[in-house]
Amino acid sequence: MTSVSLFPFAETWWVYGLFVVFVVGMLALDLGVFHRKAHVVGFREAAAWSAVWVVVAMGVGTVLYFWASARFGADARLLAVPGFVPDEAARQVFLEFLTGYVIEKALSVDNIFVFVVLFQFFGVPAAYQHRVLYWGILGALVFRAIFIALGALLLQFHWVMYVFGAFLVITGVKLVFGPDKPVDPADNAVLKALKRWMPLTHELHGPHLFAREGGRLMGTPLLLALVFIEISDVVFAIDSVPAIFAITREPLLVFTSNICAILGLRALFFLLAGAVGKFHLLKYGLGLVLVFVGLKMAWLNDAFGGHFPIGLSLGIIGALLAASIVLSLVFPPRAEREG
Repeated sequence: MTSVSLFPFAETWWVYGLFVVFVVGMLALDLGVFHRKAHVVGFREAAAWSAVWVVVAMGVGTVLYFWASARFGADARLLAVPGFVPDEAARQVFLEFLTGYVIEKALSVDNIFVFVVLFQFFGVPAAYQHRVLYWGILGALVFRAIFIALGALLLQFHWVMYVFGAFLVITGVKLVFGPDKPVDPADNAVLKALKRWMPLTHELHGPHLFAREGGRLMGTPLLLALVFIEISDVVFAIDSVPAIFAITREPLLVFTSNICAILGLRALFFLLAGAVGKFHLLKYGLGLVLVFVGLKMAWLNDAFGGHFPIGLSLGIIGALLAASIVLSLVFPPRAEREG
């Protein structure tokens, strides 16, 4: 891929706008039509919605491919770059989108572990979990946009690539060799601050985030769960956003692939919430993926003339994730084997 920006923001801002309108419309359709009434999301419904969001993501990637192909073929600035071939560049765009989507989707599994703990801790009934995650996704859209904008700004300085790359490698090594740290919201400083500055109730008031008790507006357990979900998303974005920038330097591809993966997070949660414990070796696969993309950002891209082959990147990432999932199923957790 050429070092020239393929999608300058000044020329493609309207694409961001159309994509955001599309995403908000899909979310409104999801909650306003298909999930208007709070209910427990079963396995079959979660599987169907997971398939829908994957199809939506591939649709976005396909639209980007055809639009990029047409755009590149009519852009004299790009055609003047030696060796630039519009169709090949468009295929590269699709592969970078797909690879970024796969990375974010895989890293989202860690979010699911956290969500399970949070819903149990705050006593959020299964019927209301979808609504909490819905508002969590809306907040994630805003935070991810901010992170991606900052990342694009910082990556204008070449040395930042080495910093991000080293950070991803260190994070991956810690994930592989570090002990599992259980999530304990009770000791969290944010929870203590909320209790100090906002009246809270331990009683549920249906699907509402706020309720009135004795004339006072109070936050419900659903609000607390939502706050912690947003915090966890910010923490995970610190890893996932640089990881996708290791695949592509185009903010448009980082933004669209990241958001498409997040859109399917709720369905993925309900699909895997009861089985996350079975994938006990997935953390090693995720850790190795972070190490790989960190090396790609800090070293491999330069070693391969500016860009490590995207097809090979996708193959390595897919192989690492598939191996960790298969090995988790072949070699179940010790407690499960002994039971």
